[in-house]
Amino acid sequence: MAKIKKPAAKAASAKKPAAKKPAAKTAVKKPAAKKPAAKPAAKPAAKKPATKPAAKKPAAKPAAKKPAAKPAAKPVAKKPAAKPAAKPAVNKPAVKPAPGKAAVKPAAKPVAAPDAVVKCRNLFDAAAQGKLPLAQGYIISSFFSDKNAYSIYEIVSYAGVKEIFPSDTGLRFVAGGKKLYVLVEHDTYEKKFLDPLNRGQGESIPKRFNEVETIIARNQTRIMVSKEPDELTSSFTIIKPTSINFAVIFYDLPDLFSNIADFFEESLNRQRKVPQPDAKKAAQLITTTLEKTMSFKGEFQ
Repeated sequence: MAKIKKPAAKAASAKKPAAKKPAAKTAVKKPAAKKPAAKPAAKPAAKKPATKPAAKKPAAKPAAKKPAAKPAAKPVAKKPAAKPAAKPAVNKPAVKPAPGKAAVKPAAKPVAAPDAVVKCRNLFDAAAQGKLPLAQGYIISSFFSDKNAYSIYEIVSYAGVKEIFPSDTGLRFVAGGKKLYVLVEHDTYEKKFLDPLNRGQGESIPKRFNEVETIIARNQTRIMVSKEPDELTSSFTIIKPTSINFAVIFYDLPDLFSNIADFFEESLNRQRKVPQPDAKKAAQLITTTLEKTMSFKGEFQ
């Protein structure tokens, strides 16, 4: 009996484990397939973050900083950029004259474009530089005494110059014109009782007392201005100045007479010692006479 039970138990046990073992085997095989699947997933995951942080990319960022240094060199290119900035400044005035208002201004400038800013020049320098106006102009010449303050000014207006002949002594203009005289007589002049017409060489002008307007300054200096200019019919000569004398050409600008007034006020006050208020008064008398009798109206008169 005992012998029969043992084999039965073996057979039964043999069958049961046979069924359990295959189940365990399959269970072991399945996780074994999952493990390799997990391993490759973990490995690429580790590799990808390693490449993403890849300190190499920050290394590329500093490489971008180097180009940042190159823009620093571009400011050098900004300097040429400043030059174009100056070009628009030139274009803007070109645009401003374009409107109707500017159509008048450019028309006035070409008359004496190079001399528009310059009120007057030394006559002989202007002739040498080709800046002598031929259409019309005013010339002021001085004849000062070397011994005292006795002085003569000659103001010539001219128009329509045909020719100019330079020489060692002066300039000869072939043109019509007018001449106005201004005489400055100091207080101690010995022949003040004589008409200016009858005075000696270098002290006379072709006028009598009744042909001049007279201003007596505070220091008793007398300034005599011709009431009317003399006619210069065909030609006249401007003598080259010597010593402290001068010959100045004034350009026919809109503020011509105020420029001449300022010139005479300064010359009478600083060079001839006429008190400033009296110098100003005399300068106004001179320019009023010029404007009344020697201004340009169409053709020269």
